[in-house]
Amino acid sequence: MGGMTVKIRGFHWALVLVGLVMGLMLAVQFRLTRDIQETPPVKQTQTLAAQVNQAKKERDELQRRVSDLRARLDEVAAGPRLNALKEELNRVRIAAGLVEVSGPGVEVTLNDSNQILQPGQNPNLYVLHDEDVLKIINELKAAGAEAIAINGQRMLATSEIRCVGPTILTNRNQRLTPPFVISAIGNPDNLINSLLMRGGVVEQLRFWAIQVEVKKVAQLTVPAYTGGVRFEYARPLEEGVKR
Repeated sequence: MGGMTVKIRGFHWALVLVGLVMGLMLAVQFRLTRDIQETPPVKQTQTLAAQVNQAKKERDELQRRVSDLRARLDEVAAGPRLNALKEELNRVRIAAGLVEVSGPGVEVTLNDSNQILQPGQNPNLYVLHDEDVLKIINELKAAGAEAIAINGQRMLATSEIRCVGPTILTNRNQRLTPPFVISAIGNPDNLINSLLMRGGVVEQLRFWAIQVEVKKVAQLTVPAYTGGVRFEYARPLEEGVKR
């Protein structure tokens, strides 16, 4: 009986020992597996793979948004609103004198008097002055001229006309010499009638023997203004803002 008890106890301890060994083996295997998974190269690879997948998703989403925006841009480009804006911009550029234009109108040629002066006559009365050119330009504007040039210089709202000796300066010191050829686009009949009216500017100039030639032109070209445009003090007001 005592021998049987010893055998049972020995078997029990053997089972315990086997269990301990297996537990240790499992613990070691688990630790090795965890260490392998948590080693820096493996973690880095897993992180990079996740980032690549996320980047692909973001790329696909961006491509979809780009496609949508292109489709919307095509719709706007083909729409009437953009065409209206382009037409408005073109009208503004024409009014500002920034584009070359052509059309019917008149051509006015001015030159000093070629009359032989008699002793005692004032020679200043028989030569062109800046005010004479200004009178012609103002008359053309009042008659509806849409574009005006003098000797190839496009006239703007800021163009000056002033005498310097026998020459005229305009468009920031562009020097012009006679004869002065003024080209104006507009209704030819209205323009020429305005200039040649009784007691008008042309009749006044001819009284002093100033040479004036006025003719209709079926198709003339007025060049664009080629100088710089700079506003140092003028600033646009926002719509609806009063100051």
